[in-house]
Amino acid sequence: MKLKQYLTLTRAGIIESLQFRLGTLVIVAGNLLYLIVVYFLWKAIYASAKTDVVNGMTFSDTLIYLVLATALFNFMEMYIVWEMGRSIQSGKITLDLLKPMEYRKYMFWSYSGSFVTQFFFTFLPTFIVVTVVTHGSIHLGLNLLFFAVSVIMAVFINYSIDFFVGTICLYTESIWGINIMKQVIVTLLSGATIPLAFFPEPLKTITYYLPFQSVYNAPLSILLDSNPQPQKLFTTLGMQLFWCIAMTVISKLFWKISLRQITVNGG
Repeated sequence: MKLKQYLTLTRAGIIESLQFRLGTLVIVAGNLLYLIVVYFLWKAIYASAKTDVVNGMTFSDTLIYLVLATALFNFMEMYIVWEMGRSIQSGKITLDLLKPMEYRKYMFWSYSGSFVTQFFFTFLPTFIVVTVVTHGSIHLGLNLLFFAVSVIMAVFINYSIDFFVGTICLYTESIWGINIMKQVIVTLLSGATIPLAFFPEPLKTITYYLPFQSVYNAPLSILLDSNPQPQKLFTTLGMQLFWCIAMTVISKLFWKISLRQITVNGG
């Protein structure tokens, strides 16, 4: 019965996503512009370095990584923080809490439909184009299976981070600044804007032990590794599993404690 309820929310999410086709086109156009800027920026960086390989990555490796990171970001971004912030500010949160489904699960499955639409409209086309254009630079083998497992855990980690940050709005009643700061931290330390290979060694080491790199860098490192070593592969997945469980527990506990802060204007 619960699965049927979850799938109903997923279906509703898909229908809702398809109602805003113009918004999807705007996002795609914005991403194309961003990728053009990224191309010329990194082309200039490699030209100034006067070498084909920087920090173990060629220009082609870097571009493929960043293009797929952008597609992965569009696929996994859920805008949960904005939704929670608006609900808390308007008082709608009290009605959501009365629903028969736990709020945290309700929010996740309400947005699950966007995963389906964004996968087919953004990530999959980008992946196919990159694979064709680069003439097999992406190895298509068992790594795709591990990549899929990695992405699933990344989705839950990313959601838990968003839910944790959204919960902060119960204390601040304003989410804009906090969410912008969250987006900067996550996209930077996850490798979505700059590959972690370009980080200074001390910062790189610290970053690998934080949950953020498990969102984008971990799946992409598995996908783009043509000859993955079992030890490295299972270390990456093990780290993701740890943060998947840890962030789920932390966000749940923080939400449970923070519910005492709910106030509704006028009542």
